[in-house]
Amino acid sequence: MEKKKKNIVWFCTDQQRWDTIHSLGNPYIHTPNIDRLVEEGVAFTRAYTQAPICTPSRACFLTGRYPRTTKTIFNGNEEFSKDEKLVTKLLADEGYTCGLAGKLHLTSAEGRVEKRCDDGYSYFQYSHHPHNDWKDGGNDYQNWLNEKGVHWEEIYGGKFMTMATWPPQANPAFSGKQVGVPAQYHQTTWCVEKTIDFIESRRNTGEPWLISVNPFDPHPPLDPPQEYKDQLSIGDMPLPLWEDGEMEGKPPHQQKDVIQGGQDGQAEPIGSLTDEEKREHFRDYYAEIELIDDQFGRLLTYLDRTGQREDTIVIFMSDHGEMSGDHGLYWKGAYFYEGLVHVPLIISCPSVFKQGLQCDALVELVDIAPTLMEAAGLEVPYFMQGKSFYGILTGEADPHHFKDAVYSEFYHCLRGTHEDINATMYYNGRYKLVIYHGKEFGELYDHETDPNEFHNLWDKPEYETLKTELVRKSFDHTVLCNMDNSMHRVYGF
Repeated sequence: MEKKKKNIVWFCTDQQRWDTIHSLGNPYIHTPNIDRLVEEGVAFTRAYTQAPICTPSRACFLTGRYPRTTKTIFNGNEEFSKDEKLVTKLLADEGYTCGLAGKLHLTSAEGRVEKRCDDGYSYFQYSHHPHNDWKDGGNDYQNWLNEKGVHWEEIYGGKFMTMATWPPQANPAFSGKQVGVPAQYHQTTWCVEKTIDFIESRRNTGEPWLISVNPFDPHPPLDPPQEYKDQLSIGDMPLPLWEDGEMEGKPPHQQKDVIQGGQDGQAEPIGSLTDEEKREHFRDYYAEIELIDDQFGRLLTYLDRTGQREDTIVIFMSDHGEMSGDHGLYWKGAYFYEGLVHVPLIISCPSVFKQGLQCDALVELVDIAPTLMEAAGLEVPYFMQGKSFYGILTGEADPHHFKDAVYSEFYHCLRGTHEDINATMYYNGRYKLVIYHGKEFGELYDHETDPNEFHNLWDKPEYETLKTELVRKSFDHTVLCNMDNSMHRVYGF
């Protein structure tokens, strides 16, 4: 008799660093509900994104294929490749009902509701970001506000009223301090409400379901509700990672961005900020995550109350991180520092998976899709390039070793940001190598002696032999992990 397929809650935040969870070592933030998931599941403490930018990362973990292979290497693409198969579509074809609440971002959402591929979602509550940028009713979050008789323009206190153009359209009522809408009207709150609506509609059908929960936060602008700001003291917050003189020997675009502002000058220059303002950035970022934690807890409570928690696979993760002022940089771009490529990943299903396990093996977001296929009792497709870590979840595989190295890439991913940069990262758990293809500069860090990545060893003569060896390994890894078997050889000739 076939075992009943598990339901799946796939909760993916946007731009959340790996080091933002209290029980995993952050003393400045309160995340009791994510902490609970850590206690009730497997926390992958060394999980890495395959791209430090939204669309290529999301294309990767939804297909189980590396960004370059999917041809989705940047934000702003007109459409998604018809050759690619999302894991949600594969599961839908096997009897799952799949839904989404929040953003998808496989294609451009600039000035339009993004074009969907055959994604498998039959329930689709779409809001790329909360701002009221789609006047035709395309933002379902804004439609929800309107149904409540609430007008975004009257309750939003952020600096910009629209994100549809760059620079964004200013808010004439801006008070000088970023303040988002009250928590009860927040997009994250809406995402969870719509998620519960979906699960409730499926609860008694006896058929498996998957819901992708994709809030926009904690993506900039950092505009949490005032009540969440008030829960944290600016003076208690940390300062970004920085060591005087560290930019000597770092890549030119980083040196420039420290002066002009991160993301090629689009973020605030760190030199214009006082220490208090740097701490305030962390306060607002953490406040957004604490709101996420509360709403995530609301979802877990619902699953408990309805008797579904034990047999539901719950994933908490993010697509990539945020520089947060580390190394003088904010936002994202052609950077491969830990704050940007190292991401949270926690998975729980109490009736099946290990509990309270912190796995320090190297894993990648590309591994999630094949893991979900195996968890559903299905064959992992031949065209997926990721590797299932289902055995780690069940306790049947070593939680201390999974892959010899992880890989990430940036190919002129953002319009107006580092458009001349094409780079790949190879990290073997100790040494991190970043190659800027077609450039003379690069980065090499030894995490054993320099875990904060202050000292670039790329040009150090004493590391020349090691660098040469790592460049070869990086080349081999880049080629081999992108081997595309989607044409499916089945004959001898």
